[in-house]
Amino acid sequence: MDREQHLKLADSAVTRAERLAGDAERYVTSHDPNRYSQVQRYAEAGAVWADIARTHTAIAAVLPETVDTPED
Repeated sequence: MDREQHLKLADSAVTRAERLAGDAERYVTSHDPNRYSQVQRYAEAGAVWADIARTHTAIAAVLPETVDTPED
């Protein structure tokens, strides 16, 4: 897997983390009696996806930049 692929996976993971954070926020303001357990679940899942994004970013940072070489 090259640097660009890791960056794409990191971007995708960030998007999922953002969506889960939004879901957690939605449950915080809901009137659902079970909202606190839902908030915790969404927040934990969002944290996992944020960790995945950081991991892919860290891997990409140590890989050489992907360079397209012209064919002769």
